[in-house]
Amino acid sequence: MNENRSKRNALLAQTVIKGLQSRNISGYYAQSREEALKLALSLIPEDSTVTMGGGTSVHEIGLVKALKEGKYNFIDRDEFADKRAAALLAYDADVFLASANALTQDGILVNIDGNANRVSALAFGPKKVVLIVGMNKVCNDLDGAMKRARNVAAPINAQRFNGSTPCTKAGACMDCKSPDTICCQFLITRYSRHTGRIHVILVNDELGF
Repeated sequence: MNENRSKRNALLAQTVIKGLQSRNISGYYAQSREEALKLALSLIPEDSTVTMGGGTSVHEIGLVKALKEGKYNFIDRDEFADKRAAALLAYDADVFLASANALTQDGILVNIDGNANRVSALAFGPKKVVLIVGMNKVCNDLDGAMKRARNVAAPINAQRFNGSTPCTKAGACMDCKSPDTICCQFLITRYSRHTGRIHVILVNDELGF
C-alpha cells in the first residue's frame, strides 16, 4: 500500500478507536493482514467455540484457516446441510466473527443483512464478537456509512450470492422490495452495554466489500 495512504490510515484509525472506546467497544489497529491475524487470535482463547457470519474479511486475513488448524471448536456453517441449525449455534458461541459493511469515524457500526443471522448475533447472543474491518470501510458520518453499506457493500454481495435484484444490474441501491433483496435488516450499533463484548480490528488494507 502507498506509504502516504498508510500514514493517513494510521492517523484516522486512532480517531476511530477513540470513537469506539467512547461507545464501550474495544478498538485495535493492525498495519497488515498478518498483524490483524495475530491480534484476532490473541482475542480468541484456545478451546473456544467459534462461529461466524459471512465475513469475507475474516477469510482474507487467514483467520478461518488458522482456527481450523488450531485448537478451537470452529463451527463451519458451510459444512452443515441445515444452514438454520448452523446459524442458531452462533447465539451460544464463545466468539462470533464478522466484519462491518461500514463504520463512522466516531465509531458507529453499520450492517445490512438478508436473513438476519449476522446482525442478530452481533446484537445479542455470543459472549464475544470480533470484527475484522478494512480501513476502506471507514466513512465520515452515519449518512455516509449508510450510503456505503447500501450502494457499495450490498450490490457486491447481491452479485456474490447471484441475486436477481435491481442493484446487481445498476451497481447501486434501488431501494427495492425484490424477493432476493439482501437489505432486509439494518443494524446500527452506536453503543455496547456489555464491556469487553465487541472488539473491532481495523486493518491497514482494503478488505471485503
